[in-house]
Amino acid sequence: QVQLVESGGGLVQAGGSLRLSCVASGNIRSINAMGWYRQAPGKQRELVAVITNAGSANYADSVKGRFIISRDNAKIGVHLQMNSLKPEDTAVYVCNVQTQVGVNKFNYWGQGTQVTVSS
Repeated sequence: QVQLVESGGGLVQAGGSLRLSCVASGNIRSINAMGWYRQAPGKQRELVAVITNAGSANYADSVKGRFIISRDNAKIGVHLQMNSLKPEDTAVYVCNVQTQVGVNKFNYWGQGTQVTVSS
């Protein structure tokens, strides 16, 4: 069974920084990509950033230039460095791992960590 555990959320003032971490455990094979999504109250879940197995990173337009996604080389994990935070970044941030076996893709999700940015 695959488990994703996130950490690093919290309360920060606008302009501040936070670093989120996600560590995966269990039977994980053939990872395609790891990423972070977020969901604010009353809004749909949206992609924040994703990094592929090849190391290519993509970001939502709203976070480009402020957030940096990176893989944890020691563990199966991913980090999200969030700088210049804005109140609109407030959301529950959820870690995602996508694997692929043959033509079948599987998505695993963490429980989420709350990020609150005060103005």
